[in-house]
Amino acid sequence: MPDADAASLAEDLALISAAAIEAGRIALGFFGNNPRAWTKGGDSPVTEADIASDRSLHAALTAARPSYGWLSEESADTPERLGRSRVFVVDPIDGTRGFMEGNIDWCVSVGIVEKGRPRVGVLFAPARQELFEATRGGGARLNGATIASSRPAEGAALHFAGPLRHMRALSGAGFEVADRRVTPSLAYRLALVAAGRIDIATASGDARDWDLAAADLLVHEAGGTLCDAEGAPIRYNRPDPRHPALIAASPKLAAEAVGPVAGAEAAAALLRRS
Repeated sequence: MPDADAASLAEDLALISAAAIEAGRIALGFFGNNPRAWTKGGDSPVTEADIASDRSLHAALTAARPSYGWLSEESADTPERLGRSRVFVVDPIDGTRGFMEGNIDWCVSVGIVEKGRPRVGVLFAPARQELFEATRGGGARLNGATIASSRPAEGAALHFAGPLRHMRALSGAGFEVADRRVTPSLAYRLALVAAGRIDIATASGDARDWDLAAADLLVHEAGGTLCDAEGAPIRYNRPDPRHPALIAASPKLAAEAVGPVAGAEAAAALLRRS
């Protein structure tokens, strides 16, 4: 007898993959063409490409799954999503600053969260033609090929992506850092861990659900982990979508990095208060 949940996961994945690819196609039409831009919430940029991508995703996804909730960076948030068992968590363009500057490391991020954790997730990087997909318990893939996070040997030089203060804290704690990858998209940064291109990625506090949900599933299904700077797992679809500092790596490396990264965050918080 077919597994009903596996079929449901596959159907949800097919839906969000198609929607992400179409939204990416729309956004790519604006890329490099000086899209109209403005700021929101202080200094956070948004462009007409973000809005067009968001509208495409909302129309396709909510029409197909009207019972699912909705949380997007570019849509007004309401408490209504908190009462839904499954919720679309969407970033129509993750890495908007880089998008505006012509950097190709931006992506469309779409996840479906169930009971606080992602069940399916897709990242589509149109300028790179890379499609990352994952289902809960079904592994992670890049353009159809299975991917796995790295398992660096003890004492190996690490390929790192994240804030400079975290890299310095890791180096000060005895980790050897070979290089530091800079990418404007947090979701894509985490996908690099899932693909084994980066050994460890970190993020400062204040990432939101839409930055993380799809990439979180990719990392876990590729054999890695995403946790906060205290080592705790990430939960989604809470009233406040913000998160503290984060670490993505193999489970062993993430556990070893918790102390240095937490220390760097504590020092930064102390400086902000002084």
